[in-house]
Amino acid sequence: MITLAGEIDLESAPLVRVSLERCLREGIRTIDVDLTPVTFCDCSGLNAFLRAAQQTTVVGGTLRLHHPPTMLAWILDLAGCGFLLLGLPFGHLPPPLGDTPAAPLPAPPHRSVPLAPVLGRWR
Repeated sequence: MITLAGEIDLESAPLVRVSLERCLREGIRTIDVDLTPVTFCDCSGLNAFLRAAQQTTVVGGTLRLHHPPTMLAWILDLAGCGFLLLGLPFGHLPPPLGDTPAAPLPAPPHRSVPLAPVLGRWR
């Protein structure tokens, strides 16, 4: 079990990647990552986890994320890769932490863009 804390972003993602690669070099084939203390994780962190999961699978192991922050859980669900990292069925968010149920995440904002004519007059 590895516990990560703080923010996982462009600056810290390489440290995450190196730590997970070290586990594989040391022969660890079941890697559980506790994200309870993580306050933020962007796509560079997601990329580090996906790369580590791929490398772990190649050597016959498993990598699982536990207690991802809400935004990461949402990104995993939107990207359709939660089943790779969380061990959940496609389209299923992990249960919220604590005793109170989490409010559903708002849908991403959609902008209405007026349609422009595609075809002009042909002469």
